[in-house]
Amino acid sequence: MPSHLRELMRYRELLRSLTWREIHIKYKQSIMGILWAVLMPMIVVSAGILVKYAASRLAHTEFNTTEVASISVRAVPWAFFVSALRFSTGSLIANTNLVTRIYFPKEIFPLASVGSQLLDFTVASGVLTVLLAALRVGWSIELLWVPLLVLLLVMLVAGLGIFLSAAALFFRDVKYLVEVFLTFAIFFTPVFYDVSLFGKWAKVLLLNPVAPILEAMDAVIVDHQPPELMWLAYSAAMALVILAGSYSFFKRSEPLFAESI
Repeated sequence: MPSHLRELMRYRELLRSLTWREIHIKYKQSIMGILWAVLMPMIVVSAGILVKYAASRLAHTEFNTTEVASISVRAVPWAFFVSALRFSTGSLIANTNLVTRIYFPKEIFPLASVGSQLLDFTVASGVLTVLLAALRVGWSIELLWVPLLVLLLVMLVAGLGIFLSAAALFFRDVKYLVEVFLTFAIFFTPVFYDVSLFGKWAKVLLLNPVAPILEAMDAVIVDHQPPELMWLAYSAAMALVILAGSYSFFKRSEPLFAESI
């Protein structure tokens, strides 16, 4: 594996070029342009606020700005995770002409898809910062956790994207299964809710490796508290295992790609 990583580093300029190509293709002839980067997270935020508001009215409890901030902080990274996984899964299929004709590390395609979504995530995060300021969410030293949390999320989605891109090349229905999974995954991920609401079942929800990351985002940004280190360590371990395992599977499968196209 170290030799494969060194080879990937030699092609880092190609990775950068393909990332920008992905960005250009996505926004070419688009009326809204980069505003799409803001629209999708805002749709998730709006849906979450509507659900929380309806629940608070039914329960006759107060719906406050802290809940709006909490949903927003969780929705932006979740939107990045969903879009990055969706685009990376189909990345090899979308570039079959390059997969068969030119030699270079093919994992560049799913990684470029994840990289292109990072631009959207950066733009959406800027809008989120303005929103949090308007909601009077303050700053604290706990914000230093944010880069690590983003890194863990990127590692996790990159590992899943690498694995699923290869799997989708061999079995084309994988792409459709991923779409179905992403449609319902939000109900099992703490985007609209806090896992503490589920009592003893909270640990089951936290087995989803994305869940501790979103919980930690909410804790350090909104509540100004350190994350739960045990669950964060679990997410970090899962991200490393998934990334390493997926990369190993990808490189073993790479010689068979041409036969599956």
